[in-house]
Amino acid sequence: MVEISQAGIRLDTADDTPLVVSFDGHYVWSLAPARDGRPVDGGVLVEWPEVLQRFLDGVTQVRLADVEGETVLHDDEVSLGSGTGRILVADAEGNRLCVDKSGHLTRAFAATAEEVRAEIVEGTARALRELQEYAGVSAYLGYGTLLGAVREGAMIAHDTDVDLCYLSERSSPAEVILESYRVERAMRARGWSVVRMSGGDIKLLLRLSDGRDCQIDVFAAFHVDGVFYQLGTASGPLPRAAILPLSTVALHGVEMAAPADPEAMLELHYGPGWRVPDPSFQPADPPEGVRRLDGWMRGFRDTVADWSELHQGDGLKLGRGGPSAFWTWVAGQLEPGTKVADLGCGSGRDAIRFATAGHPTDAYDFSYAAIAAVRWRTRRARRAGKSGATAYRFNLNELRHALTLGAQLSRDPHHLYARDLLGALSATGRANLWTLARMALRGSGHALFLEYAASGPDLPAPEPAGLVERLDPAAIRAEVERAGGVVEVCETAPGTDSLEHDDPLLCRMRVRFPRRAGHDTATPSGERP
Repeated sequence: MVEISQAGIRLDTADDTPLVVSFDGHYVWSLAPARDGRPVDGGVLVEWPEVLQRFLDGVTQVRLADVEGETVLHDDEVSLGSGTGRILVADAEGNRLCVDKSGHLTRAFAATAEEVRAEIVEGTARALRELQEYAGVSAYLGYGTLLGAVREGAMIAHDTDVDLCYLSERSSPAEVILESYRVERAMRARGWSVVRMSGGDIKLLLRLSDGRDCQIDVFAAFHVDGVFYQLGTASGPLPRAAILPLSTVALHGVEMAAPADPEAMLELHYGPGWRVPDPSFQPADPPEGVRRLDGWMRGFRDTVADWSELHQGDGLKLGRGGPSAFWTWVAGQLEPGTKVADLGCGSGRDAIRFATAGHPTDAYDFSYAAIAAVRWRTRRARRAGKSGATAYRFNLNELRHALTLGAQLSRDPHHLYARDLLGALSATGRANLWTLARMALRGSGHALFLEYAASGPDLPAPEPAGLVERLDPAAIRAEVERAGGVVEVCETAPGTDSLEHDDPLLCRMRVRFPRRAGHDTATPSGERP
């Protein structure tokens, strides 16, 4: 028995069989009950993905079936919420959306017009050709794109982007990163819009006639001590001979480059059952491979899409009143003209205020939408004859980003300003923040200013829900002190968060990193006594 409700999909039993959910005949989501569900009385409940919940108000024909459509567990009209209209999971232009393997809403190839799919195939062939001819790398179809080509001769209906890879001749991760940047420059020179995702992973943006950009991921692959590593993530015992010399495979009738042994590559990615379609598949990469790729080349960006959605929407509407209490508190401690680095700047409201108050300001965030918002605000400020901030993409989950910025700021001292940042970071991200601050501030007399939602009994979850958490000020103080910092000020009180919501308990801190014993002490500067 299957029960569809506002809470989700309840089944009497749960196994690993992937299931496909359709609304009014349109694919919206896939799931594996044993993996995605939680036990409830009489069965298992698989909750609706958070990104779908805002659409679940109305009536729709819900079909739950296996991937082949041969076993149908439910196919009936369901009323959800209080609405009476048809439920439509679509964007503002009416284009059908589905939940992809990363939990984001996007447009699947199945919901793409035939002529637009032809543009994607043509763009994929062009990208492969130019990676080989102009970037000089051995590029081939990878991941889901290779899987669709080998198994079906076509793009997988439930897939949403294109995956390309190339095998590097380098075995040093640092040299692989340098090569990836060279590849990026070569593709930009060919006219591609390029987004860098990590030290060995870029996206080529292919503009389509329906107005969207198709993302073509380009992942570096390499061998270290005989082990194969490929951004994305994949690692394991795959010999070089399984990749080179390249073979070809047909994708929608177009011959494209593929590994020498496509089946071996697909088994590494998807296991021995790769021939059986499974739109709910989630990779289970070896932990040691994930750890090494993270350390060598990247940090997690699990929430970047959610933050970007926020900055593209309500983020630009906020901050039109006066400055925040935290901004006022910090600004009152700065000497005129001292520089500020706004870490986790969001849409840049505070960064612009520092700049217009006479403090040269750099703004840093891992969301491209946030960076775009800062630049938009800067253009407005400059049209009004005021100063703006310089915006940079920056990810505190990447140690290499923290080390690079720490080294830069050690030569060009800035105060560090972080409002509502700490609660959005993982433990690794916080550790990288302390490393950056120690490098940038040690002995300079400049300070790190923090404000975050503090923990305590019976407190509500902070906003935005699911993206930030409350932190114990005593635990944060201990982390700072272990990193060599000194908490000079620690205050807790009710206040207003960066989304202009009232919060019952915020914590403010001023932190310095004094020079270590045995070193000359720098004369404090940049702050009023």
